[in-house]
Amino acid sequence: MEALVGFYRSTCPRVESIVQSAVQSAVQDNPTVAAGDASILINGTSTEKMAGPNSLLRGFEVIDAAKSQFETTCPGVVSCADIVALAARDSVVMTGGRSWQVPLGRRDGLVSQASDTANLPAFNDPISVQISKFADKGLNTQDLVTLVGGHTIGTAACALFSYRLYNFNNTNGPDPDINQAFLPQLRALCPNGGDALRRVALDTGSVNSFGNSFYENLRNGRGVIESDAKLWSDRRTQRFVQRFLGGRGQTSRFNAEFGRAMVKMGNIEVKTGRQGEIRRVCTATN
Repeated sequence: MEALVGFYRSTCPRVESIVQSAVQSAVQDNPTVAAGDASILINGTSTEKMAGPNSLLRGFEVIDAAKSQFETTCPGVVSCADIVALAARDSVVMTGGRSWQVPLGRRDGLVSQASDTANLPAFNDPISVQISKFADKGLNTQDLVTLVGGHTIGTAACALFSYRLYNFNNTNGPDPDINQAFLPQLRALCPNGGDALRRVALDTGSVNSFGNSFYENLRNGRGVIESDAKLWSDRRTQRFVQRFLGGRGQTSRFNAEFGRAMVKMGNIEVKTGRQGEIRRVCTATN
């Protein structure tokens, strides 16, 4: 079974507005809201939330805030996985992106293991690895390039990319893919041996605005994390980046493609019906 638009119409009709207001208050404090499968939300050192790729994700508080409201208004009905899907959409809309209809009715997984994150894209994955990780989930190269565009409103900790600035691949120099004019800017934000947890915008000059400027930055050697930068230097992905470059028409194309790809991703390995559970709190299984 797939998730369905309007799934909570009779059981929890205010589902969309409750998530929306939780995201709204979070976006006012911090415009970069993280999204991912609800199993990421479980607390614990060996669980997905603490594993490499996710340990620096933010926005879990938003999900918790929405969930506690649901447990008052319609307890035991709305899954954490659905809250995550709605919150991702709402954070795009609140930063100027186009809305899309989110199919709902997912149920939450019963396990969350750190080993599962090995399948998630990592900040230093070569393009061939990124493509195969997405393909394993039924997503193609176009989906990959489109979904990474969500980084237009993302940030990353210095820890994830400062190796590119000083001693890339033991060369004692920077990653040659980084634009020479951009390098001092990144080094000022992430000094060698400085605060590894400092957050830096992944789409320079546009972190609070959802659009295709992220791809312009990739073309101009201003990709912050290595896996993003490689999307431009590899021709398998570059042709999809090129489709999103340009003026209003391309922004519109990116917005439409992004919504479509998010729905496709949201249907990966979906649990519905009697599978899984509806968590009472998103940070633990029942």
